[in-house]
Amino acid sequence: MHIKQLGTALLVVVCGLSGSAIAQSDTDPLPSWNDGSTKTAITRFVTNATQAGSSGFIPVEKRIATFDNDGTLWAEQPLYFQAIFAIDRVNAMAKDHPEWKDEEPFKSAISGDIPGLMATGMEGLAKIIAVSHADMTADEFSNSVQEWLSSAKHPATGMPFSQMVYQPMLELLDYMRANDFKTYIVSGGGIDFMRVFTEEIYGIPPEQVVGSTIDAKFELRDGIPTIVKTPKLVLNDDKAGKPVGIYRHIGRRPVFAAGNSDGDLQMLQYTTIPRGDEDKTARFGLYVHHTDDKREWAYDRESHIGKLDKGLEEAKQRGWTVIDMKKDWRTIYPDSAAND
Repeated sequence: MHIKQLGTALLVVVCGLSGSAIAQSDTDPLPSWNDGSTKTAITRFVTNATQAGSSGFIPVEKRIATFDNDGTLWAEQPLYFQAIFAIDRVNAMAKDHPEWKDEEPFKSAISGDIPGLMATGMEGLAKIIAVSHADMTADEFSNSVQEWLSSAKHPATGMPFSQMVYQPMLELLDYMRANDFKTYIVSGGGIDFMRVFTEEIYGIPPEQVVGSTIDAKFELRDGIPTIVKTPKLVLNDDKAGKPVGIYRHIGRRPVFAAGNSDGDLQMLQYTTIPRGDEDKTARFGLYVHHTDDKREWAYDRESHIGKLDKGLEEAKQRGWTVIDMKKDWRTIYPDSAAND
């Protein structure tokens, strides 16, 4: 049961006039964003949040911003990158498991048959996740993720996964931090997986990462204090699990939340819906809508990865800002050659 839950969790696995280190003046804090209503809405919110006397002013201690990862900060097609990591790990381990060549789901994973792997269902995919994520020390797992990121390439673009981050969102993170917002990642991806790279790629330290969590235990191995990962799921940080993760890890309700799918809907609701008449704090909900089938991918309501259906409808009702990737972003990835 725990292994099944683990598979489920991991699959669904940037200027102010006051209190800011950077002033807006003639410098554009979001150069990769096209001018328009989306960019204006973001900069107006941040400017008001940092300007004493503004009706939208937010005290520094309340400037909490949460961002989903997959599909919001980096790409997520054709499969969540963590799932690709898990498949690659199984292939690396296959030499020690000759029986896998005839045993599903490992047979399909080893042969690169993704449809075949998906046909094994959640139970099969959970086995792939379990053998690649659990029953090892935290250091062993971290090293395996670092090694993978240093060499693995995306199956469609041929780019390193670490370069498939969204330049406009990197600018947004920097812009908000420059205006004293504390930025967090709140993702359905594995917390241990993301903490390996978030500081280097996004400038977000591991203690500001919230994700799906499997249990761990402490052991003394040859006198050395060691953390060992186990298959038991502690938190599925997706959908309704995201507000719970925020409550547990952050302890303060965000004023800004960004996502890209229905898996982020509850986080945006939790962040933006007022708690009674006394809640006058300015709040902002942001959705990344994947509309660019030339530079990235175009998908929403019918997608098996990053489905955005209910979120699009609620965004209209609640006045959340929706990024039209094709219209609003001048560039997609940091490497300009990848945007041609």
